[in-house]
Amino acid sequence: MRRFLINQGKSLLDNTRRQHHTTRRFLSILPSTSAPVPVPSRAPLVSLSRFLSSTSKMAASDSASSLPVTIDSINPKVLKCEYAVRGEIVNIAQKLQDDLKSNKDAYPFDEIIYCNIGNPQSLGQLPIKFFREVLALCDHTSLLDESETHGLFSTDSIDRAWKILDQIPGRATGAYSHSQGIKGLRDTIAAGMEARDGFPVDPNDIFLTDGASPAIHMMLQLLLSSEKDGILCPIPQYPLYSASIALNGGSLVPYYLDEATGWGLEISDLKKQVEEARSKGIAVRALVVINPGNPTGQVLAEENQRDIVNFCKQEGLVLLADEVYQENVYVSDKKFHSFKKVARSLGYGEKDISLVSFQSISKGYYGECGKRGGYMEVTGFTSDVREQIYKLATVNLCSNISGQILASLVMSPPKPGDDSYDSYIAERDGILTSMARRAKTLEEALNNLEGVTCNRAEGAMYLFPRIDLPQKAIEAAETANTAPDAFYCKRLLNATGIVVVPGSGFGQVPGTWHFRCTILPQEEKIPDIVNRLTEFHKSFMDEFRN
Repeated sequence: MRRFLINQGKSLLDNTRRQHHTTRRFLSILPSTSAPVPVPSRAPLVSLSRFLSSTSKMAASDSASSLPVTIDSINPKVLKCEYAVRGEIVNIAQKLQDDLKSNKDAYPFDEIIYCNIGNPQSLGQLPIKFFREVLALCDHTSLLDESETHGLFSTDSIDRAWKILDQIPGRATGAYSHSQGIKGLRDTIAAGMEARDGFPVDPNDIFLTDGASPAIHMMLQLLLSSEKDGILCPIPQYPLYSASIALNGGSLVPYYLDEATGWGLEISDLKKQVEEARSKGIAVRALVVINPGNPTGQVLAEENQRDIVNFCKQEGLVLLADEVYQENVYVSDKKFHSFKKVARSLGYGEKDISLVSFQSISKGYYGECGKRGGYMEVTGFTSDVREQIYKLATVNLCSNISGQILASLVMSPPKPGDDSYDSYIAERDGILTSMARRAKTLEEALNNLEGVTCNRAEGAMYLFPRIDLPQKAIEAAETANTAPDAFYCKRLLNATGIVVVPGSGFGQVPGTWHFRCTILPQEEKIPDIVNRLTEFHKSFMDEFRN
C-alpha cells in the first residue's frame, strides 16, 4: 500500500493554486498532531504547522470572546466525561468522508468503513420485515381500513398492530404514555422474559426506555451521590459506564478481565478491588457485568455467573446486568443465561438481592439502533426506593412509542403457524449465522498478523485484539502526544478508510495495547477489509520495526 508522510520541516505551498486548494482541504481533516500521517498521493507534501496555525488563531479568538460560557465555567464533570466510540478518530473519519465526495481521486480508498460502533443497519443490515410492518401499521392506522393492506402486509402483522393499538390510550403513537411504558407492552415483555427464564416477571418491574443507555444513566444517577460512591466496572469496559459515572460524580472501581483466560472474570479480583476501594473510603454500591461482553466478546459460563451473584449477595452490592447482546452467541459450547434466572435458580428472591437487567432493541439480530428502544427490569428494591426510580422516569415523561412497540415485538416475535413465522426465522437465522462467519473470518485474519493476538469471538458484535507495538511506534506516539494504540488506529484510518476504536478508550492492563473492531460490515466486504488491514499492518510494522 502506498505510504505518504507529512514533511514538517518544509513548505511547498508555492505550487499552483489548485495544489494549494487541495492541500488545505485535505489538511482540514487531519488530526491535530505532529506525528507523520499518510496523505493522498495527489496532494502535495505540506507543513502541518501551517494548518495548526489556523486552528490556533481560532483558539485565540475564542479566548478573547465575551460570551458568558467558557470552557473554565462549565460543569467540570462534563470535561471528565469521554466516550471513545464516537471520539476523535470518528470525527476525523467523518471529515474524510465529506472530502471523499468531491475529492475521491486523492485517496487510496473509495469509502470509509465504520467498524467503531455496533450500528448494524448503517452497514447494510436490513430490518426484520414483521417488526417494521407492525410498526408501520401502528403509526399509519388508516392503512388498517384499506382493503389493499391485506395484500401488502402479513395477516399476523395486521392482527398484532390491532392488538397493540388497543393497548395504547387513544390509539395514538404520537401521544405520551405512562412513564414506565405502555402497560400492555410491558405485559408482553414480561411474558417473553418468563418464557426465556422460567421464572415469573412482574410487569410493574419493567421500565421501558429510549435504549439501554438511559436506563443505565438512571440507575447510576440513583446510586451515586459523590466521589465516595463507587461502581465496580470491568476493564475493558463499554465507555458509557465510565462516562456516566464521571457525569454523576462517582468513582469507577476497576476490575480487570483476564485476557489470558478468554477475558475471564475472577471473583478473587473483585474481592481485592472492593477491599482496596473501601480502604480509601469509597462505598462500593454496585457491580456492572456485561454479558456477552463489550468490547471483549466473551460469554460467561453459568458457574461463573453463580459465583458473581453470590458475591453480590455477600457484599451487599446491586448487580447491574448489561445483557443487550443476549441474542449474539456464536459458539456451540456457550449459552446465554440471564442473571435473573441464575439468581432465582440459587433461591434468591426479591428480599435477597438487588438486581437490574438491561435490554435493547439496538443489538441482537434486529439492530434497530435509531428507533431507540429498550428496557430495564428492576428487582430487589424497597417500595420507597422504587418510588424514586419511578420519579426519575417521570422526568423524561416517557420513552418513544416506536421503541416501546419494537421492544415488545423483540420479546414476542412470530410463533410457529403465524403467517410471518417462516420468513422471520429465515431473516433471524440468516443474520446471526452470517455474524458468526464474519466474526470467525476476522478473528483468524487478526491472529495471522505479526504481533497481534485475538481471543475467540464467542458473542456480542466485536473483536478486541491485542497489538504488541514496536518500541519505535510507541516513541512516535509519545512524540505525537497520543496513546500508542490511538496512533495505530489513526494511521489505519488514513491509509485504509477503516474506523476502529483504540483500546485506551475502553481501559486495558497498563502496557498493553488493543483496538475494538465490529464484525458488522456486510459479508461481501469482509475480504476487502481483511486485505486492507493486512497490507496496512505489514507496512506499519516494517516502518517501525525495532
